[in-house]
Amino acid sequence: MNSLFRFNQLWQLTVALFRELIREPGVLFWGIVFPILMSLGLGLAFTKKSDVIRKVAIVSNIEESATRSDTTTVTEFLQKNCEKNLPEGKESWQWKYTINDGKLGNSIFLFYNMEWDEAMRLLKRGTINVLLSGVNGQIEYHFDPLNSDAELTYLKLSNIIGKGTLLEKKNYSEIKPLTVKGTRYIDFLVPGLITMGVMMSSMWGISYGIIEKRSKKLLRRLVATPMKKSHFLIALITVRLAMNFIESLALFLFALFAFKLTIQGDISALILMFLAGNIAFAGIAVFVSSHTSNTEVGNGLINFVVFPMMVLSGIFFSYQNFPEWSIPVIKNLPLTMMTDGIRSIFNEGAGYHEVAIPILILTVMGIVFFSAGLKIFKWH
Repeated sequence: MNSLFRFNQLWQLTVALFRELIREPGVLFWGIVFPILMSLGLGLAFTKKSDVIRKVAIVSNIEESATRSDTTTVTEFLQKNCEKNLPEGKESWQWKYTINDGKLGNSIFLFYNMEWDEAMRLLKRGTINVLLSGVNGQIEYHFDPLNSDAELTYLKLSNIIGKGTLLEKKNYSEIKPLTVKGTRYIDFLVPGLITMGVMMSSMWGISYGIIEKRSKKLLRRLVATPMKKSHFLIALITVRLAMNFIESLALFLFALFAFKLTIQGDISALILMFLAGNIAFAGIAVFVSSHTSNTEVGNGLINFVVFPMMVLSGIFFSYQNFPEWSIPVIKNLPLTMMTDGIRSIFNEGAGYHEVAIPILILTVMGIVFFSAGLKIFKWH
């Protein structure tokens, strides 16, 4: 009875907590049905964002085209009408064009020179949404026709260039729709919904569940039992991990059949990335709920953790739209690391090499927070 790890006790705790969870009708709706409805609505009709900064890639080579791309057609207009920049790094823009609008806000177009593969990778990440190239004196626009924001960028951009000295005829420009998997908005959205679901489920399911039990004096009764608090917390995390897997699988299967969503990368790397994210948020959840017994305080602590990441981490739109100084901070948030890793596996064909560091960081983060929470955990 004094062994450090009692498997029978842990199993009985896990089963009891799982039964308690699935008896709540709200769990099935908010955990499974609601994310599916959200993905359906946003996948069918993406509400366009306000005009702020629009990044456009000028493609220097196109592998799919038999004719070599000639960017002179594009750069001629940019050199005559746009503000020139001296790039200091790989991610610096080369030209900038601003449309001044006092009522709706200014539209700023930043143009980047890059090759096709790099442009497609940034397109899948949501950093850019339109690719621009010149072939045989003709300008071609490459974008997802189902992305209303990309279509708006094209309409504004073609109108700008059409008024310059470069184009005199409408047939000098051509639209090249990008409908390949990984470039659609739904491909960008679903991985974000999966990771956001993991965060919300862990924080509210674990943190608030513990705080509520403590406030109702239920945890106090468990002190009299031979149960270890580590077993109680591990069982709670195990149940939540199982529910997160079921909810994420249901959302993916829906997107698979409704939108033909596919996983282009390594599935085993995806599973490890998913587990690492669950470990990270489970550890944070235990730490947040380890001491307080006031549900109002607990509610505030949970919101303090989840809402900034839900807004900043690029779930519904790319975090590249935020100010440049904030992007390094955003990239190091646990939800951002998990989302970027899962998106890269879904849409960019990433494997272990690309996601090894995020997996390691998230796992270590979860273990550290769990250990700290276990150290200061109180039953009452």
